[in-house]
Amino acid sequence: MPTAEEDRASRRLARCVAHLLRHAPHQVVAALLDRLDEPVRKYLCRDEWLPAAAVTLLLRHGTDADRHYITRNPHVVGRPLPGPARYAARPGPGPELLAEVGPGPFTTDQLTALLRRHGRRPRIPLTLLRMPHDLDPGRLLRAHARTPLPAGAVEALLLAGGLTRAECLALLDARAGQPYGRHWYRPAVRAVRMGLLTCDELVAHTAPAARTLLLGHLPVTSGLRWSLPEQAEMQSAVHRALRPLLGEDPRLWAELPRRAAAFPGTLPELAAALAAGSPAAPGAVRHDPALARAVRHLAPETAPAEPSGAWERELALVSLAVPMDTAAEDVRWVRDCLDRSLLTGADVIRHKVPACWALDEDQWLGDIGHPDRHDRPAAVLAARAEADRLFDAALGDDPQAWWRAARALPDFAGTLPELLARVTDGDSVSKRP
Repeated sequence: MPTAEEDRASRRLARCVAHLLRHAPHQVVAALLDRLDEPVRKYLCRDEWLPAAAVTLLLRHGTDADRHYITRNPHVVGRPLPGPARYAARPGPGPELLAEVGPGPFTTDQLTALLRRHGRRPRIPLTLLRMPHDLDPGRLLRAHARTPLPAGAVEALLLAGGLTRAECLALLDARAGQPYGRHWYRPAVRAVRMGLLTCDELVAHTAPAARTLLLGHLPVTSGLRWSLPEQAEMQSAVHRALRPLLGEDPRLWAELPRRAAAFPGTLPELAAALAAGSPAAPGAVRHDPALARAVRHLAPETAPAEPSGAWERELALVSLAVPMDTAAEDVRWVRDCLDRSLLTGADVIRHKVPACWALDEDQWLGDIGHPDRHDRPAAVLAARAEADRLFDAALGDDPQAWWRAARALPDFAGTLPELLARVTDGDSVSKRP
């Protein structure tokens, strides 16, 4: 039976690990999860900031206890449900649909044709998949490779098609069809939301590359969409695919949206072609305003503009290292500085103490009762992007270094850059054994 002090230590470590997992690549997330003992894993699965990648990997490789806690975590927004279990309670096919398609059973070709005809939204495809049918995934995927299925049909197949992960990834490859459509993003969001794929897997397999770039900066829309943490996680995954190859070369980033508009392959393939200096095929360079906007939000700033008000900005930066008397007063001050453009989200990550508070937006924007969003999204996304950059530069893909940072974070009183400097130098920054 753990003591109260051991229990508090497990809670704090789980919360800090949850903050770090938001910025770690796929393979590091899996390695860190394997290092957690049972009490810490329990509290991690119940944490409100548990990132989508950790949810997916815990559902895929975790224990029954992990899945038990995740499915009962009210803060795991939409994950791992809605899924097939939710749609099992839907009413059967109506008389109009039965009169049009018949009672079944359907062959793979018949089902594919029906999914094309009724696949604009997932409601009717989900009903068709509940009717008797004989689905050959290989035949379906070959038909999809020739002419991609509509977005609603792909979403229904992800939810209720009983496909393997490799087959689901193949459904996200739509390089033979038109890259845009009103609901083109729903299958990707659904795949992450139901715990099927991680954002890194989406980036590696979604085609054409234009879709992946737009997923990295998806506009806020009604209906199914990214929550703010999911949007930040997708942005991080896109950065991990582009940063090692494009670096901070403004020429490559400027060329990226023009080449992506007509590039049929995945985003990593496009980045590799750009980094290698491969010439574009004739007619393969186009201007797309939506892609240009998405890349502007993703590209590194070569010369970021300093916020106005020199002495006020200096005071705001110093105040991040000297918390106010109460948390509420601290939140009001930081929000006011953000609103007056004295601070940015990146400034908070670099200067706020302690480091675990800088990584937790609730500590400087306030807890608004909705873990899936904040009323200062630009500041949150900027803070997440800066933390990604710092973690990538200091820790890279080394799970041992990430684990040292996780163990040190709960007790460290300095800023995040100071923590990473101590961890990479090998100094002890934690009282933990």
